[in-house]
Amino acid sequence: MGHEETVAALLTRFGRTYADEAGIRLRDTPSPLYRLLVLTTLSSVRIGASLAVAAARELSAAGLRTPKAMAASRWQDRVDALGRAHYVRYDESTATALGRGAELLLDRWRGDLRRLRDEADGDPDRIAELLREFPRIGPVGASIFCREAQAVWPTLRPSFDARTLRAAADLGLPHTPATLAALAPPHDLAPLAAALTRLSLSHPRPHELLAA
Repeated sequence: MGHEETVAALLTRFGRTYADEAGIRLRDTPSPLYRLLVLTTLSSVRIGASLAVAAARELSAAGLRTPKAMAASRWQDRVDALGRAHYVRYDESTATALGRGAELLLDRWRGDLRRLRDEADGDPDRIAELLREFPRIGPVGASIFCREAQAVWPTLRPSFDARTLRAAADLGLPHTPATLAALAPPHDLAPLAAALTRLSLSHPRPHELLAA
């Protein structure tokens, strides 16, 4: 299987972004970007991706789709929403982190992550550095956000973290961000990153699963 065929198979079988799975129609507007930040916060602990996605859906269903709504919500309501998604091991600490993160976004960037991007002058490293100022989000979390946000923030392209590059290497694909990105059009980079992530999480030897 050539590189182009491998990428096509990846996109077909695994190329759904986590934002899409969480019900986030990602656009370069404040609410979807904030919901992605929430999903990133939920994903930044040792918990299954499916639980993080389910928790993001529950918080959204509870109306917590903006930093203003999140900051105004009761801590117990956030805990309860996380509990409904069975996100129970980190429910209390995550409820606290979400509240503090919403307050930080409101206070520093007036509730709009595009202002964070502008403060960073669109520099991907600086964007990641600023994202790490949010509670719970470290280097891995910042990579998660950038990997998904590249769908609507071209300045982040290409965004492939260490996990995705290792999966690409295991598949025999080019495994530097630039060479891997050359195999797909810009609008497919976020789905490709998600596909490689999903594949690496589902099987220790991705090439075997893709060939099955």
